[in-house]
Amino acid sequence: MIALCVGVAAGRTQGLQLSELLYQPRSGEAEYVELYNGTDRAVELSEYHIVRVVHDTLGTHYPLPPHSVAPGQYVVLTKSAASVAACFARCNAGAIVECSLPPYPNDGGSVVLSRADSTIVERLDYRPDMHSRLLRERAGVSLERRRFDRPAGESGNWFSAASTAGYGTPGLANSQSAEALVEETAFEFSSTLLSPDGDGYQDELTVSYAVDDGGLAALADVYDAGGRKVRTLLNGDLLGTHGSFVWDGCDDAGRRLATGHYVVTVTIYDRGGTRQTLKRAVAVL
Repeated sequence: MIALCVGVAAGRTQGLQLSELLYQPRSGEAEYVELYNGTDRAVELSEYHIVRVVHDTLGTHYPLPPHSVAPGQYVVLTKSAASVAACFARCNAGAIVECSLPPYPNDGGSVVLSRADSTIVERLDYRPDMHSRLLRERAGVSLERRRFDRPAGESGNWFSAASTAGYGTPGLANSQSAEALVEETAFEFSSTLLSPDGDGYQDELTVSYAVDDGGLAALADVYDAGGRKVRTLLNGDLLGTHGSFVWDGCDDAGRRLATGHYVVTVTIYDRGGTRQTLKRAVAVL
């Protein structure tokens, strides 16, 4: 078995940390491993190795090339910088470094970051089920680390890069940081138009959701164009893994709202107090 140096994994003093992994690129495209420097000093990439794991045993070491990683910055390791830069709209091409990497099987495997002296810094054992179950296709979607102050191998610390970020953010801040509890696509609005006139057509707006964590709660409110709250739809309601709620175009007093533009906000929060707010503009006709 591989011994892990997990004592420093929860801090920000160890140097480079695993940040993002694209293990299943689309056909003809390149895998990548992203590292993050969470310290207050520049870190030299050549002081690290990526290590292949075979049957839970350390195998070939892949020394990393010379490259200075500034504090708070990312470095992307790949066999083809051109492929990564071309495939992801949100990408820092200047942070991409070409080098040899171990193969990363699509059905799961391990990413190990070590010092040049073979001391293991971090290890991620990735699995396809770490991705969002809402994904129709995993190819071309990276796994992003959510928190750097928690161990890389901690359950729930990795998630699919957001669709709104192009399914990967090589060289840039992760879209699935601790503040991002769900993908924006987890909440689906039936329409951006609402016509509550009783004719059976778009009389109600339905917000459907499907989330991976069943322990989330939510606030949902409607605001008018002047920023005044006119309707509360959810008030700290506990969410299941899927469900829906409805707005009928009325205010809290049951009066039908005037024609105009409104904003529906959904604020999701977990037991630890982390919050994420989603907004959608809706026109009432």
